[in-house]
Amino acid sequence: FQRYQQIPQYTELNKGMGIEAFKSIFWWEWAHRLLARSVGLVFALPLLVFWATRRIEPGLWPKLVGILLLGGLQGAIGWWMVASGLVDRVSVSQYRLATHLTLAALIFTATMVVARGLAPHSEPAADRSTQRLAGFIVFLALIQIYLGGLVAGLDAGLSYNTWPLMDGTIIPGDLLILEPVWRNFFESPKTVQFIHRLGAYTVFAVALWHMIATRRRLPGSTHARRATLLFVLVLVQASIGIGTLLMQVPLHMALTHQGFALIVLGFAAAHWRGTKGAYPLPQEIVLAG
Repeated sequence: FQRYQQIPQYTELNKGMGIEAFKSIFWWEWAHRLLARSVGLVFALPLLVFWATRRIEPGLWPKLVGILLLGGLQGAIGWWMVASGLVDRVSVSQYRLATHLTLAALIFTATMVVARGLAPHSEPAADRSTQRLAGFIVFLALIQIYLGGLVAGLDAGLSYNTWPLMDGTIIPGDLLILEPVWRNFFESPKTVQFIHRLGAYTVFAVALWHMIATRRRLPGSTHARRATLLFVLVLVQASIGIGTLLMQVPLHMALTHQGFALIVLGFAAAHWRGTKGAYPLPQEIVLAG
């Protein structure tokens, strides 16, 4: 608590805070770090055991090690993010917050893809066009989560709490008032919120088209049913996002919006991997068969 009293967040925002109020800040930070380290142990220790007992197929090994290395990088980025709020700012940098959030989502995506690849596949691979569009939705979801991190870091959701209009119009003015222009896309709350809205519309449109196209190409297939469910999830997430905005971002709604974004991303990743079909059988199984 004495060290916290030396940083700008205390001196400029929370001066006079008592130890009991500080405990709530400390508990969330401590629990988050403990959970992160626990995730690393839960992944690394079984991986070491499976490697020592030779139970990992050669093609799977690089994927698992890659996820482990991303986890280590995530820990370093987490501290890099925290450090940005200790000296010159009262909160962490929105750039670093969005990076930390997006890397977490990327690790989650990689885990879902590997897990789905190892699970049974009831149907052969879909056509390449369906595969590519499913993968594109995963990419769009990751971009949208990054944009959401910028919105959170700038508290951009606390203003312009109307929909579908923003600041009284479809395309608000003063979107490019900062110089140089690129700063508006990362530092202007108004512009960042508008871009996040456009990202949501894009995800919605692509998911809708993917559902329609897959149902036409592969009617009655598991791929088509998954594409339909994915669109329904996107629709629910859009409704939660609009509700969060109109209610001026209460904490429970903001957390629901963030959590459901991961549900959409996870299902999109699993769906994309499902369209690619099962892993090829190892050579020794083919020969034995």
